[in-house]
Amino acid sequence: MRPDFQYESMKIKHYPVILLLCLLTFFSSIAQAQGFSFTDTSGKIHSLTDYRGKWVLVNFWATWCPPCLEEIPDLVSLYESRKDVMVIGIVMDYRDPRTVLKFVDSLAISYPIVFGSKSVAAQVGPVSMLPTTYLFNPAGRPAAYKVGIISRKSLEDFMQEYSASSAKNQSGEPVQLRSR
Repeated sequence: MRPDFQYESMKIKHYPVILLLCLLTFFSSIAQAQGFSFTDTSGKIHSLTDYRGKWVLVNFWATWCPPCLEEIPDLVSLYESRKDVMVIGIVMDYRDPRTVLKFVDSLAISYPIVFGSKSVAAQVGPVSMLPTTYLFNPAGRPAAYKVGIISRKSLEDFMQEYSASSAKNQSGEPVQLRSR
């Protein structure tokens, strides 16, 4: 076999893989640009575009998850005290929606709650464990994420540093938030 023929054959074999990667990158950027659209437990639709000019925090949690329950009071406090922050809780891994609603009432969760699923999570990003939190900046771009417990202080510190920074995460990739 001629060396140049082998090279051409190798290029042809890799062409479908390269094309697939390009298409996946293109479609994921479109999906990210469109944001999300969720319907909460009261029937209201929440889209990322609805909250331009505000920080948007999307928190994935479960009723059986102790770290999730520990962070809820901080998220309620953040939601109730800051007009520039929208919090949306997405409950995952539940059996009975009525039990979740009773649980939400017992914890006095005032921010919108969405019944989650894999398709709901796919609109935001990977959820490998609970809790997982995604934070979008006021322009609607992903700014940060955190797998594990998060605190109001760490969120507010991040938002302040992000807003004060001249770089403002120019890579466009969300950064992982520090532990509390």
